[in-house]
Amino acid sequence: MVILKTPAEIDAMKEAGRLSAKALRVVGEAVRPGISTLELDALAEEVIRSEGGIPAFKGYGGFPGTICASVNEEVVHGIPSAKVILQPGDIISIDTGAIVDGWVGDNAQTFPVGKISPDKKRLLEVTEQSMWAGIGAARPGNHLGDIGFAIQSVAEAAGYSVVREYTGHGVGRDMHEEPSVFNFGRKHTGLELCEGMVLAIEPMVNMGKRKVRSMPDGWLVCTRDGKPSAHFEKTIAITADGPIVLTQE
Repeated sequence: MVILKTPAEIDAMKEAGRLSAKALRVVGEAVRPGISTLELDALAEEVIRSEGGIPAFKGYGGFPGTICASVNEEVVHGIPSAKVILQPGDIISIDTGAIVDGWVGDNAQTFPVGKISPDKKRLLEVTEQSMWAGIGAARPGNHLGDIGFAIQSVAEAAGYSVVREYTGHGVGRDMHEEPSVFNFGRKHTGLELCEGMVLAIEPMVNMGKRKVRSMPDGWLVCTRDGKPSAHFEKTIAITADGPIVLTQE
């Protein structure tokens, strides 16, 4: 069941969105060669708790971290570790979530570690563009398939592939609500979008083929061909005037 939010509830969600966005920004600014993903995790938790928030990921389904930290060919759900030290030329996808007054904000971004290769830079640019294309399609009267079509069209036009096993989702008092928001699809298909829906739109785009594999820890997901992947995400609300981004400072 899709839980629609009132305008007042959407306004209330903006604080969780702001704090999640701040944590993502601060952690992104700290990304550099030589830092561990566990250090980045500690920084995110400090930012969220210092403003009275609760890390949305920590303990969720048993996940041990405040952030998901996924490097290079790692797609999503990387567990922060003191053993994972960022190297020049890496890319790292960081996903942060914060709970404020019971509401969840969820967002992600892929960051360069120092100077990165032109092909990785283009992957990041195209993945972000695909996210914005999906957000632009999140309007009353459109359908979930319009969001997926917009994302898929941008990514595949650039020669990339879209991960299909993992999706965006509804957001509210739970981090994962209905509906699932696929990053591929056909126009005018799927659930009709309406005012009050709050969605996390989050394309995961691979430089190579779309196939992924789950790792033995039960969390980390990697590309099967070992080529890099990027991940961008924002929580948005659908209003009569179109989508508004809730995860912004």
